[in-house]
Amino acid sequence: MAQFFTLHPEQPQPRLIKQAAEIMRSGGLVAFPTDSAYALGGHTGDNPLLARIRRIRGVDERHNFTLICRDLSEIATYAKVDNAQYRLLKATTPGPYTFILEGTKEVPRRLLHPKKKTIGLRVPDHPVVAALLAELGEPLLSSTLLLPEEDHPLTDPEEIRDRLEKEVDLIIEAGPCRGEATTIIDLTSGSPVLVREGRGSLAPFGL
Repeated sequence: MAQFFTLHPEQPQPRLIKQAAEIMRSGGLVAFPTDSAYALGGHTGDNPLLARIRRIRGVDERHNFTLICRDLSEIATYAKVDNAQYRLLKATTPGPYTFILEGTKEVPRRLLHPKKKTIGLRVPDHPVVAALLAELGEPLLSSTLLLPEEDHPLTDPEEIRDRLEKEVDLIIEAGPCRGEATTIIDLTSGSPVLVREGRGSLAPFGL
């Protein structure tokens, strides 16, 4: 049975942030709001977590997971970033984008795309996520909370509780959450390639 935390959207309570981080460190699966839509996430080193997310999402091992990072410098630890990519990332983070980049050796192999060795990375513009990352001191493994057969991610924490109360360990509510997924941009081929159009504007990429 999932726990349910109500956090202030701008100044999340440190006590609850600490408890949420402890749940993640112990292998818990958490549904939390971002600047685009709700996401499922947890500790990057927890292998059973991947299976749980895949089961909820209805995706296979080819699905690209995302590492949510604190800032641009943390992205550069987990992905190979050249000068042109760096400039694009600097201009668009934090924000509602997910970038597909070639992973470094710092990324656990099971998180990488099995053939392309890529990983999704993003820096959300959301105080609750920022507080969680600061408490954890490392990136969050995440995936958009988009259920099979659904066209849009879940945005209502009460609906998430009704549908996933036995599937996740914690649901974080922090005010209204947008119903748009991130814009996904693949930066591995030299020029930006649109994978999914979402909340993030395409203008910075000339698309």
